[in-house]
Amino acid sequence: MSIEKVKEYLEQFEAADRVMEFDASSATVDLAAEALHVDGARICKTLSFRNKEEGAIVVQMAGDAKVDNHKYKHTFGVKAKFLTPEEVLDFTGHPIGGVCAFAIDREDVKVYCDESLRRFDTVFPACGTANSAIEVTCDELFEFSRALEWVDVTKLPEISE
Repeated sequence: MSIEKVKEYLEQFEAADRVMEFDASSATVDLAAEALHVDGARICKTLSFRNKEEGAIVVQMAGDAKVDNHKYKHTFGVKAKFLTPEEVLDFTGHPIGGVCAFAIDREDVKVYCDESLRRFDTVFPACGTANSAIEVTCDELFEFSRALEWVDVTKLPEISE
């Protein structure tokens, strides 16, 4: 049911027909990369955190990125504390494994895009279920998710030579 809400939401951007559904799970970065036949770094994972008040912070980041606690605290003024699965569903309307920043209708949820995504022409966020995705440009992701700004709150894996 969450995917229908996302498709309906994406109609305003004329993007609903771009939503893909898979027979297999795409609930993790690795599973999504396998389903889409792309590098896992291009999977846009959407993580949800508690903010200073009673709301939530949602950050969309590259699949290979990890939250950098120092950068996160510097940017948001609070320690990075993940929401529980129940809280994620309550705040975003999407279950773990299908969380995206589309069709979130709560004023107390603030959405951001992380700079780690800008390495790619297109990325693949979920669409509300554990077996869905859409290919979007970074500009589209920012627009479709109604993100407030681009932030730098992650670190990328060290590349060994």
